[in-house]
Amino acid sequence: MQGFPITDNSPVSFTAHLPTEADVVVIGGGVIGVCTAHCLAEAGHSVVLLEKGRIAGEQSSRNWGWIRQQGRDLAELPIMMEAIGRWQELAAQTDVDIGLRQTGVSYLAASHKQLARYAAWLDEAAAFGVDTTLLSARDTARMFPGVTGKQEGALVTPSDMRAEPWLAVPALAGIAKNAGVQIIENCAVRQLDLATGRVAGVITERGLIKTSSVVLAGGAWSSLFLRNHGISIPQLSVRENVLATGPLPEVHAGAAVTARLAFRRRMDGGYTLAPSGVAELFIGPDAFRALPKYLPQLRADPFGQTYLPAAPAGFPDSWRTPRQWTGDSETPFERMRVLNPEPNHRQLARLLRDFAALYPDVPRPKIKTAWAGMIDTMPDVVPIVDHCAAIPGLVVGTGMSGHGFGIGPALGRMLAALVTGAPVGHDLTAFRMERFADGSARRRGTAL
Repeated sequence: MQGFPITDNSPVSFTAHLPTEADVVVIGGGVIGVCTAHCLAEAGHSVVLLEKGRIAGEQSSRNWGWIRQQGRDLAELPIMMEAIGRWQELAAQTDVDIGLRQTGVSYLAASHKQLARYAAWLDEAAAFGVDTTLLSARDTARMFPGVTGKQEGALVTPSDMRAEPWLAVPALAGIAKNAGVQIIENCAVRQLDLATGRVAGVITERGLIKTSSVVLAGGAWSSLFLRNHGISIPQLSVRENVLATGPLPEVHAGAAVTARLAFRRRMDGGYTLAPSGVAELFIGPDAFRALPKYLPQLRADPFGQTYLPAAPAGFPDSWRTPRQWTGDSETPFERMRVLNPEPNHRQLARLLRDFAALYPDVPRPKIKTAWAGMIDTMPDVVPIVDHCAAIPGLVVGTGMSGHGFGIGPALGRMLAALVTGAPVGHDLTAFRMERFADGSARRRGTAL
């Protein structure tokens, strides 16, 4: 069993031989890359999945473990509804108990204003057929006995699920391997090999793989990889802090969020806790470069994140991280195999206090382990899922904005379809790569 989260100290599990060629190379061993590679292999293509560190070593093992339709941007909602079914299908293909449980997601509202915001989302989302409901204060109190403080109501989606990400994504990689994907950990892709402007291969730290199709699913590192090829996207990464408690009495079987914290039950009897809506942005060159694209978001919610001084050395947006390199030189991807930020310990201490205050009759929780992760995000909090027009043969899936774990199985199928020309099945207008550069109207995300 993998520990949580997965780090560069975790054992190497995937050691396929580096081939000289492949139909498709997938860059990045998170949930998006793994699911994309699996779908491509199932379609009969030879696929190589390259991960600079460990499968699920970064955000794919550091997220909250929520698989939710609730509160999704409306452009993502039908994709997420597909993902719910695909998670169930994939869980049945492995003998690993990934902790997949259909225990629901709930958003508690401490004010009428917040409840009205939830009601507005539900009014629009109802057209998609979600099973979400808005609970009264009385019904919320019944559903959450023992919670202190009056709640005006709650938004609840019973069909939403939870899983243990540090178990789930490696298990999905095992399914992909069985389908024929060659997975190689500790193998960074330095850059694309281009011929007449289009993809001809990838240059890795171990040598060249010839291919005509590449999928970039590099998470927080995607923007840096693209910039070396002269392509700019307004992707930033924010730190989120998480802790796992030791075993506690079950106060709620699913996942829930209040004004101050998010929590979900784990299969080991503890709870995973995280601050509610407290992202931390390290200021770096990309933050300055992308600032104009983020101004609408900043004006709408200027205090929705905390701003921190320069990122630690080696981070994608550190001031000292190189932005240009060649295929025969060591890259930032090799210097930092796994992006493993130190958590904000003040936030962790506050989390324990907040959970204890929320459930005063429960024994005071103790930290089993704690971690942080860097979430790749976009100005409208909607990912990029698109062909890269500047480099034919390159498909990009990045900027998951904290939504990647749950939606991964469906987005993987869609990215594979972009590569093969198969029907994508969903409208990708909101996910276009060029939407921040082509003068199209700037949309505010509809996610809660």
